[in-house]
Amino acid sequence: MIAARSALFNIAFYLNLIVQMIVLTPFYFLLPRKLSWIIPKAWSKSSNWLLKVIVGTTFEVEGRENLPEGGYIVAPKHQSFWDVYTLLPLIPDPFFILKRELMWIPLFGLYVLKQRMVPVNRAARGRAMAAVMQRAKDEMNTGRQLIIYPEGTRRPPGAPPEYKYGVARLYRDLGVPVVPVVVHAGLFWPRRSLRRYPGHFKVRFLPPIAPGLSPDVFFEELVRVTEAASDRLLLEAARDNPDLPLPPSAVARIAALTAAGDPA
Repeated sequence: MIAARSALFNIAFYLNLIVQMIVLTPFYFLLPRKLSWIIPKAWSKSSNWLLKVIVGTTFEVEGRENLPEGGYIVAPKHQSFWDVYTLLPLIPDPFFILKRELMWIPLFGLYVLKQRMVPVNRAARGRAMAAVMQRAKDEMNTGRQLIIYPEGTRRPPGAPPEYKYGVARLYRDLGVPVVPVVVHAGLFWPRRSLRRYPGHFKVRFLPPIAPGLSPDVFFEELVRVTEAASDRLLLEAARDNPDLPLPPSAVARIAALTAAGDPA
């Protein structure tokens, strides 16, 4: 049953994307930039409606009161494609620093160009990286929110953290609050898998880390608060979804937390 529902959802997910791009693209490019966000955000919501109806996967969002006004950095745990598109409706005017090669994808590249995403050549150094940082500052100064995944790539639920120091440099140079986000969408939408699992989980925005700390102190604090909250959320997800097949990384982490007597 899970295999059949997963297959049906995957077909519906991509059909929904294709149809909306064909039908709504003209409106997207005619609307003013900020107002045009309504179209990708509506696609995000409709995709999660399909996930709920076809697979039986639901979620709730906690901690929205922790989102500051104006510009800030959003720093989520990253486990799944789900936590890329689902954050869009939750943030007023987000932008990403992304690989420049993504700008070359037909139509998609035009979509992100309109939203003034910041492309980066990962092999670039010196002046090119300074230009990327200046672009990010310019967008932040207009009150936008930068979404950056501190671990850089998707990690399995419960896996040991691998944070990259680049987020500390952004924190230092942009001088804005950083909002950590924890979510275990990878339990229900695993990376490198076509399976989708039913159940209920939470997205949790944590209190922002204020600007002004040294990069090293900030980095240690980000890792500490994010991982502690992530552990608590992992235990909650496992408790609330007893029939969910957990990946080995999650099983090992839950065992370690249980052995340590974690009360969450």
